[in-house]
Amino acid sequence: MELGKDYKLFLDHICGLIVIDQQGKVVYINDQCADYIKVDAQRSIGKPIKKVFAPSTMEKLLQGDTAYHTNFYFDEGRMSVSTQVQLKKEGTVVGVLEYDMLQDLESLDDLLEKYAKSLREEMKYYREQVRDFKSTKYSINNIIGSSKKVRDLKRQIELSAMSNSTVLITGETGTGKELVAHSIHNLSVRAFSEFVKVNSVGMPESLIESELFGYVEGAFTGAKKGGKKGKFQLADKGTLFIDEINQMPLSLQPKLLRVLQEGEIDPVGSEKSLSVDARIIAATNQDLSKLVKEGDFREDLFYRLNVFPIIVPPLRERIEDLPALVENKIRSLNIEMGKHITKVDENVYERLCDYDWPGNIRELYNVIERAMNFVSGEILTEEVLDVILFRNNNGKHPFYHMENGKHLIEQVRNNAERELIINVLKRFNNNRTKAAQYLGIARPLLYQKMKRLNITNRDISF
Repeated sequence: MELGKDYKLFLDHICGLIVIDQQGKVVYINDQCADYIKVDAQRSIGKPIKKVFAPSTMEKLLQGDTAYHTNFYFDEGRMSVSTQVQLKKEGTVVGVLEYDMLQDLESLDDLLEKYAKSLREEMKYYREQVRDFKSTKYSINNIIGSSKKVRDLKRQIELSAMSNSTVLITGETGTGKELVAHSIHNLSVRAFSEFVKVNSVGMPESLIESELFGYVEGAFTGAKKGGKKGKFQLADKGTLFIDEINQMPLSLQPKLLRVLQEGEIDPVGSEKSLSVDARIIAATNQDLSKLVKEGDFREDLFYRLNVFPIIVPPLRERIEDLPALVENKIRSLNIEMGKHITKVDENVYERLCDYDWPGNIRELYNVIERAMNFVSGEILTEEVLDVILFRNNNGKHPFYHMENGKHLIEQVRNNAERELIINVLKRFNNNRTKAAQYLGIARPLLYQKMKRLNITNRDISF
């Protein structure tokens, strides 16, 4: 096949090809086009385009700067989508060429379906990009495992995401309660709005109110000029995640209850209430119903929070997910630590599965990271695990024995410190300001120690 000899073959196979000159007369029409519009090709040459094909709009392109135009034709039961192109010679328009991109409804339906599919995929991509940029660090895909417990958990997350009800997430320390909260937000209609987190333990009692509800200018000494928005306002139209809700001071619980009931907040120092639309997701590592019975948590607030309860299972109840969790952590640590571990010995999994993991996934990830520091090759072996772990007589409790039993000394020290703080808090009727003064430390440091040593109101009860 040669270009010079076979150009007519090429032109004849272009759908609906027709050319007009400066006067709007047909100078070329291929057989395919002539057959499609039911005219004689030879007799059409030299005739005005309107005489050959009345619906044509080609003449409009003979004038002006528009070089291309797309046109739809519906004539005598025929449908076509064509492209018209100005033909220029030395900068002057000398004619117009037109060819069809589509010549039947089935082709148009197929094109539209493919275009719609492409748009859906593109929109899905951009939704994910905006969600990642605007919202949370985690999604439901970050919940690793395929056990029934995990499948049930994911189903609860999906159901809660379709609702606007308050969610109460209960689970032991290290089970991934915050990950669940992120996942709910990311799947909800609020995903493109803010996800705001506040920890009930992370600040002194005197600051929690202003942190949650904000304050107006002049509300107290040291207040910022112009005031400050609280977490509820920052989470408006989005989600407010209150972690460790069990540590929320009793004095503040009525105000939180009012927000849940009325959808209004009272900034510190303000005489006006503000409406807010923030979905509340709360998390606790204790059974709130027990705290209610013990008088450490308001019953009415508990019922307002416990609309959609989700219980995150501890690792020991989904131990079959441990290999997947280990592999996932190794993949991320390989990048962070510059390692190339590609395999884990089966004996390692047996050892890890034989432990009840009181610290749950957080403790597991800590053990894996410690072990990876001692791996020089591509395999995580039982020998490497033995560098940081050994079992006691019943084979259930691993101890870290780096640096000649330093962990054991630290454990005794922590127990003694915990007992001391509990006794001091009891002595001052849980007045943390007086307890901190008695201990000779700042109150924020006391809060940090209480969190680290897992000291709760139950431990201080009389």
